[in-house]
Amino acid sequence: MNRMFVAIPQLVIRHLALVAVGTVVWSATALAGDVSGAADVRARYRQELADCDSGRSHQDLASCRLEAQNAYAEARRGGFGDDASQYRRNALRRCDEQTGDAKSECEMRINGQGQIEGSVEGGGVLRSSTTIVPVN
Repeated sequence: MNRMFVAIPQLVIRHLALVAVGTVVWSATALAGDVSGAADVRARYRQELADCDSGRSHQDLASCRLEAQNAYAEARRGGFGDDASQYRRNALRRCDEQTGDAKSECEMRINGQGQIEGSVEGGGVLRSSTTIVPVN
């Protein structure tokens, strides 16, 4: 009978030991990922500063450096991602200021219908469409 009571605690101890080892391995893996991500963020920040200094940013130096610093701080907080669907949702939210047909036409332009011209470097992207309305 004593043997049974001894066997159960040993089994529990082994299980807890395996859980502890698994937790340590998982934590080390997560930490390595965080360190790698932090290195990527720093590297991108350095590249953005180099772009500012070289004039490739198409902004004045002070504005470029300020935006790079702000982007670096936001990235360190985990606020940035390259999620294309988030960009699309933000663009569609701008259409919420419109009502009726104007809103649906705005949403169609964001979804790629109509003409698109310009660039961010050039000052903006112009999305336009033509709607023919019959005269009654």
